[in-house]
Amino acid sequence: MSRIARAALGAAAALAILPAAAQTPPARPADPAGTFVFLLENDTFSGRDRFYTNGFLFAWGSPSYNPPDWLAAVTDRPGLLFPAGGIARWGLAFGQKKFTPEDTLARNPDPNDRPYAGWLYGAVTLISYTPREFGSLELQIGVVGPSALGEQVQNNTHDLLNIDRALGWDAQIEDEPGLNLVLNRQWRLNRPLGEGGLQYGFVPSLAASLGNVQTYAAAGLMLRVGTELEADFGPPRARPVSAGSVFFQPTERWGWYGFVAVEGRAIARDITLDGNTWRDSRSVEREPLVGDASLGIAVVFPRARLTFTYTMRSKEFETQREGSQFGSLSLAVRF
Repeated sequence: MSRIARAALGAAAALAILPAAAQTPPARPADPAGTFVFLLENDTFSGRDRFYTNGFLFAWGSPSYNPPDWLAAVTDRPGLLFPAGGIARWGLAFGQKKFTPEDTLARNPDPNDRPYAGWLYGAVTLISYTPREFGSLELQIGVVGPSALGEQVQNNTHDLLNIDRALGWDAQIEDEPGLNLVLNRQWRLNRPLGEGGLQYGFVPSLAASLGNVQTYAAAGLMLRVGTELEADFGPPRARPVSAGSVFFQPTERWGWYGFVAVEGRAIARDITLDGNTWRDSRSVEREPLVGDASLGIAVVFPRARLTFTYTMRSKEFETQREGSQFGSLSLAVRF
């Protein structure tokens, strides 16, 4: 197992030693603003074009609201997923992820390299949170294979930018409907750090996904330093990475925070590596344990939040020569 994977998987153990004296912030008032997010992830931020090569996500988060009684009975009940007495929001998302082998110029890709694959999906999310805790339940529905339009989006973009096309998309995994149910739990533990509103804080997270596209369990830990740590639960990301929060609720005219994070995942199913569920397709031997190490910065304004994240990921399949790297850029707007 790589050093990144070992460090990321160690985040689960770190959850037990977080500072118990972290201050609980006062309850925030109901928020009448919704949030719209555009997220772009691309490996060209690292200077390479391979493996997880590109993804985008459009997400909308509702204002806070009083859910109907039948739903409040779920979100208000103390339990493993939603915190008791939380503020409720819901959201919609639409995204795509694309995966390619290391050699994108071969028309017949190396069978020991990552298969070509695309994942096009929509999602519905239910959220409940308190000043310290966050829980979400997300249902993803979509398709993998040619109908996910990975080839068209990648190669048309490359044509526009005068970049070599990826030539092996005819060997991508076959069409298959996809369904994932993703559960996420996070905690926000902040402490003051000197003058001027500067703080530091930890955001531990636990997540699990069950579905024919991705089945995994994850644990992570983020360290943040800055002035707007109460505005959100970390930057938004495209799963399987811990996603933070689409919404943000600033406390000042503007602020910022820097962050570093590790996450480890125990993976039982990844269709982009394992291949199709009910038919033959390209596949490779998946690594059961994968780790991410990330760092970045977020700048928060009254109506906008801009974040950049750089991620280093350990090897995801046995014949992969080295880990992968990619960057994430997101813009969130309150309305």
